Amino acid sequence: MVAGKTSDDKAGASLASYRSKRALSRTPDPEGAERPSDDVPIFVIQKHDASTLHYDFRIEADGVLKSWAVPKGPSTDPREKRLAIPTEDHPLDYAEFEGVIPEDEYGAGTVLIWDRGTYENMTEGDGGPKPIADAIEAGHVVVWLHGEKIGGGYALQRTGDGKDARWLLVKMDDDEADARRNPVSTEPLSVASGRDLYEIAEQGAEWEDDEA
Repeated sequence: MVAGKTSDDKAGASLASYRSKRALSRTPDPEGAERPSDDVPIFVIQKHDASTLHYDFRIEADGVLKSWAVPKGPSTDPREKRLAIPTEDHPLDYAEFEGVIPEDEYGAGTVLIWDRGTYENMTEGDGGPKPIADAIEAGHVVVWLHGEKIGGGYALQRTGDGKDARWLLVKMDDDEADARRNPVSTEPLSVASGRDLYEIAEQGAEWEDDEA
């Protein structure tokens, strides 16, 4: 850490891109108010029906949510390698966000909390676990998820360099692996509210009417 720079300062700097892309006075997106982190870091997977339907995979690190967009969503089959596109850091309170981002705003569309829970950092470094931020920088992250829908080991691996670089999300071959499951298709409802995308979108439209 840079001398004289607190973890809150680092988180604030990390969220500059998030805030610059959003007109927070016109959207329900969390502003990123300070929220104390628990001892055990969290993860969340949000189903996002934006210009294209995808799943946002987010893990807590250094006071923010490090984020990747996964077009096909997570798999429980270790043979599947899912493309994961890095996106800007999000505030911790975004893990609780479920609703509709209005048209013409950044990320416009319906957001559903598809899965959530805590995780353990399993990335090995010299003499012990490598901090998540360092693991992301190095391009190799291994976490053990304790979710409501999916669990066990998942690896995020960066391949290639420069413009050819891309990330992959892969299920580890452990007791939680199951090639027969397809939770993205069979378990579409929110773990927070039990709603589907359509129901959230309907209530989001009511919110927009109230704000008008």
